[in-house]
Amino acid sequence: MTEALRIVVITADLAIQDPADTHALDQAERSRSLRIGLLENGFNLVASLPADVFLTERLAQLQPDLIIVDAESEARDALEHVVMATRDARRPIVMFTNDNDSAAARAAVAAGVSAYIVAGLSSERIRPILDVALARFEHEQALRQELADTRSELHELNSAVQDRKTIDRAKALLMQRQQLTEDAAYARLRKTAMDKNLRIVEVAQRMLDVADLLG
Repeated sequence: MTEALRIVVITADLAIQDPADTHALDQAERSRSLRIGLLENGFNLVASLPADVFLTERLAQLQPDLIIVDAESEARDALEHVVMATRDARRPIVMFTNDNDSAAARAAVAAGVSAYIVAGLSSERIRPILDVALARFEHEQALRQELADTRSELHELNSAVQDRKTIDRAKALLMQRQQLTEDAAYARLRKTAMDKNLRIVEVAQRMLDVADLLG
């Protein structure tokens, strides 16, 4: 049996100050339904946290597999806190809300939300929603890694080309000033590098710097 997914829910303070506040009552009931749905689906609800300045440290301690933001339209600041708290340790983020504003949905996805769910708190919907969010997050992470690897390869290739140009310039300088063949000039660079425990390109660059200095 696989270990239950560890989930942290980010939500506002749900303490009911005024029993006549129907909005607060509705929000509290939504939050309660979400927690019940998570437990009924076998998830490990490790904590419910406010979106405050301590969120980064708390998430670092808890190391959740997935973060759920339970927020209304006026609580979008919660999402900003979560995105900032996970920027150095990315995790899938699912946002449950009653805000059906398409602009809000686009902004949330652009900020890094894996799933933006409006009025989707029925228990039977929670597991497929989270499964899709995880799959999307893993796919995006794979794309990010592929892009990073490609950039690294391009950087290494560019560095290799620049190194080769530097070595070729140094060889040309030796060939001109010491009447050496290309092979002999390269052998001179390589021997100097071995004697000084340097890379050949480092020897070549130093030689060019001295030549530029002396004119």
